[in-house]
Amino acid sequence: MASRCWRWWGRSAWPWTPPLSVGSIPSFRHQFSTQETTPQICVVGSGPAGFYTAQHLLKQHPQAHVDIYEKQPVPFGLVRFGVAPDHPEVKNVINTFTQTAHCGRCAFWGNVEVGRDVTVPELREAYHAVVLSYGAEDHRALEIPGEELPGVCSARAFVGWYNGLPENQELKPDLSCDTAVILGQGNVALDVARILLTPPEHLEKTDITKAALDVLRQSRVKTVWLVGRRGPLQVAFTIKELREMIQLPGTRPILDPVDFLGLQDRLKGTAWRQSTMLTEVPRPRKRLTELLLRTAMEKPGPEEAARRASASRAWGLRFFRSPQQVLPSPDGQGAAGVRLAVTRLEGVGEATRAVPTGAMEDLPCGLVLSSIGYKSRPIDPSVPFDSKLGVIPNVEGRVTDVPGLYCSGWVKRGPTGVIATTMTDSFLTGQMLLQDLKAGLLPSGPRPGSAAIQALLSSRGVQPVSFSDWEKLDAEEVARGQGTGRPREKLVDPQEMLHLLGH
Repeated sequence: MASRCWRWWGRSAWPWTPPLSVGSIPSFRHQFSTQETTPQICVVGSGPAGFYTAQHLLKQHPQAHVDIYEKQPVPFGLVRFGVAPDHPEVKNVINTFTQTAHCGRCAFWGNVEVGRDVTVPELREAYHAVVLSYGAEDHRALEIPGEELPGVCSARAFVGWYNGLPENQELKPDLSCDTAVILGQGNVALDVARILLTPPEHLEKTDITKAALDVLRQSRVKTVWLVGRRGPLQVAFTIKELREMIQLPGTRPILDPVDFLGLQDRLKGTAWRQSTMLTEVPRPRKRLTELLLRTAMEKPGPEEAARRASASRAWGLRFFRSPQQVLPSPDGQGAAGVRLAVTRLEGVGEATRAVPTGAMEDLPCGLVLSSIGYKSRPIDPSVPFDSKLGVIPNVEGRVTDVPGLYCSGWVKRGPTGVIATTMTDSFLTGQMLLQDLKAGLLPSGPRPGSAAIQALLSSRGVQPVSFSDWEKLDAEEVARGQGTGRPREKLVDPQEMLHLLGH
């Protein structure tokens, strides 16, 4: 059983090199007495932060029992609902999470919304410690006129729609327009642009939802603009995603060489000049900028030139533009464009910011997708929450002024980083919890754990979904996909899921 509880990732399941070596985290495994009370620990959220926190606790404490609560009937959070369907290799990390869930000291309780079905104080009463790992479930608003118009939605909702997130299945985006504008220049923005422009036949073998694929087959979107307030040196996407866009079949990139004037000189040697006051250029940023430069400034070879000439779709980056208003169509029933303020950069290094020049321009479009960031929501009145930063105030994962309450992942540090970053962050939160347990800072004596919570849920008519229940749903999805040659056909209706389970 031990190997099932804390086996580490294998190469087939892990697409990144972890930034923190396993050996650099102190081991608690041999420091706990087998005579101690079994620690009952609750984790709220079953995305990467939740599962990695659970994995660390189970590995490092030989008696700990961890219950993972999840509001969806299915596990894995943004790995299931956020990772693009054409990036299946990133989802291999689910294999690691499944091993954790199979540990005899771990239980998954889906279809339980903390803050509604059960409160955080009730969880704290039942467990020795509670870890909040529920991620960033909302998007940052643009806060500009016209944001509420039909034809305007968040990139987060669009991603949830094509990935089968139940709450986004009524989105029904109108793709009958020629041009879409994405406000933001991060990886999510590139994901959305790529899905909008990818030939539907290339998506047919992915786990994108059938409803989304049907809509994309009818799409008339030919051009996608990705708009950013700052310049090429400040884009938030990574080189892998950029390379995918440049090579996307049937499309050509549109980059204005004027935006890149003088950039070549700044990249020579090891210093950014105007931008960061002789700070050394980080290698990933340098490689990314060089790829942008080549794409914008160099004449493509004959083969690439022919490919671009035959492309029926295009995507482009618009720099130094800040959205001021979504322009309504003449009948007021949709978006007709975005009014942009032209900006320039002030400051150096991390303090570089965009300030308006006074000039304005209008960018016509029929679809506007806001991709300026995710944010967390407060989960329970008893839990402190910084609404400005969108995080739970904490010190190294210990929630401020609430002993026994912890947080990990995006709700702890904000919506930044990839899954590997979340892994490191979650391991450190687990380490803090175990330090507090060892120091006697958590409640002593037995706690009822899930037994008490299941009784409460039963009295409230809530029917939790176990991990074995999820595996039945998983098998059903895979079986439905086999008929169409797809890896799975995602279930998107929670009521259908519960019906299939006999709930």
